[in-house]
Amino acid sequence: MSSKGELVVVAMSGGVDSSSAAAILKREGYEVIGVTMRLWTEGNGNSPAPYRRCCSLEEVEDARRVCQVLDIPFYVLNFEAQFQTYVVDYFCREYLRGRTPNPCLACNKWIKFDFLLNRALTLGADYLATGHYARIKQRDGSYILLKGIDYAKEQSYVLYTLGQKELEHLLLPMGSYSKGEARRIAQESGLPVWDKAESQEICFIAEGGYHHFLSERSMTQPGDIVDTEGKVMGRHSGIGFYTVGQRRGLGLAAHEPLYVLSINPDNNRVVVGTNDQLLSSELIANEVSYVSDEPPQVPTDVTAKIRYKSPEAKAMLYPQGQQARLVFEEPQRAITPGQAVVFYRDDVVIGGGIIE
Repeated sequence: MSSKGELVVVAMSGGVDSSSAAAILKREGYEVIGVTMRLWTEGNGNSPAPYRRCCSLEEVEDARRVCQVLDIPFYVLNFEAQFQTYVVDYFCREYLRGRTPNPCLACNKWIKFDFLLNRALTLGADYLATGHYARIKQRDGSYILLKGIDYAKEQSYVLYTLGQKELEHLLLPMGSYSKGEARRIAQESGLPVWDKAESQEICFIAEGGYHHFLSERSMTQPGDIVDTEGKVMGRHSGIGFYTVGQRRGLGLAAHEPLYVLSINPDNNRVVVGTNDQLLSSELIANEVSYVSDEPPQVPTDVTAKIRYKSPEAKAMLYPQGQQARLVFEEPQRAITPGQAVVFYRDDVVIGGGIIE
């Protein structure tokens, strides 16, 4: 299918990936428009580049300069209210429930591939494009989502919520390139961000880290740290500051290393135990979605990632409506409520859900 004349809105962060995506699409003959989303305006814009919060003036101006070089229109869209509700409030609420959220997943699901995609289509665009390192292909009349070819940068994990409706109108040009190639494309295109440093993972949190961020926004209550028998081992400063698998910062004196096993918001307790007690062979996932929009009809062999940077592990997937049960061949360490588990078959993303 020819791209000539087709209109694509590129979500531009001011970084090298989305900038290179815009350059590639223009080169391929698309009519390209660059859009930066205004999501969050707190924080110190004078922070070093890797630690600036999203939507700083510097990031917006970088995106604007890229669009000037590429000679494409540039707009800023305000999604601050949606970002506050669907990402920031969710992030804080999950920690206070004793869970460990991934705000990038919430941002992708709601902000990029719901609000922004719908806005782009309303404005007459044929596609939305992002700088994610993943691929989309058509197979047997439907769309499939695949890993990016650069496994060091691969980002399909944070895209598992995409279904057929979204994939039909989405372009991911960076999935067929490596990060090094992205920088080369940006440099050859004369883009001023070609050597820009990578940004931090949680884009709306800068100095002070997430502990400080949560402290500013919630009433955290100290409580007991207990072992699996309920024996009080020490005190915690608020359940939002702990996550399953954590060892550092517990302030406990013990004969062997102790780790956070679970967090109980009902009695405001953090439960600790040994490394062996962190191992588990199965999990339940909620809010499960499948890229094909249909769950497998029978139990299915998959590989699964239980967090963004974890290796894939062999497992059996048992679909259960909006839930799924996953049984691993080998026990997994620190399966963490609130994180996403994503199912794969080779390079193809099957779907995923939120660990219960």
